[in-house]
Amino acid sequence: MSTPSKLTAPTEKTLRKVVWVVTVLVLALVGMMRNPKFHINLPAGVSLDFLPAVHAALNSLVAVCLILGIMAVKQGNILRHRRFINAAVVLSGLFLLGYVAYHFTSTETKFTATGWIRPVYFFTLITHIAFAAISFPFILLAYLAGWADRRDDHRRLVKFVFPMWLYVAVTGPVVYLMLYVYNRP
Repeated sequence: MSTPSKLTAPTEKTLRKVVWVVTVLVLALVGMMRNPKFHINLPAGVSLDFLPAVHAALNSLVAVCLILGIMAVKQGNILRHRRFINAAVVLSGLFLLGYVAYHFTSTETKFTATGWIRPVYFFTLITHIAFAAISFPFILLAYLAGWADRRDDHRRLVKFVFPMWLYVAVTGPVVYLMLYVYNRP
């Protein structure tokens, strides 16, 4: 989205199809992570246990970029807006790669805390996951519309997807803190 371009209709149509294919592939990968038969054993002494903290940091940075991006566009600074949204997309891509790598190679951490925090944790986790899955293709479609300089379509999509993306970016670190700091596995 660095420089808006007028895409030809066939090219844009193809890219929209790519968005849906990528969405299906990502959701399939995430589904496969839950199946132990797809678990990958790392070499002895190699651990990716540091990645949940990295994921929380990446999500935090995405949230900051989204907030700064929306502030920039409201101030009429489209170039700064593009830069922050580009950064949010790149950081989200890095998060997704790390998330898949971690969950294919590590055992699941269980939330064992009891009391009032338990339903709060699961509500936050379930809504985080649901909004992440629902928003994923629409984030890509909004990004594509912005990149193609289709501002009306971009605005229409962003009104729907921005709050979800921000919620996912904020609740990711919250879930991490609840699971790895409060819960202390």
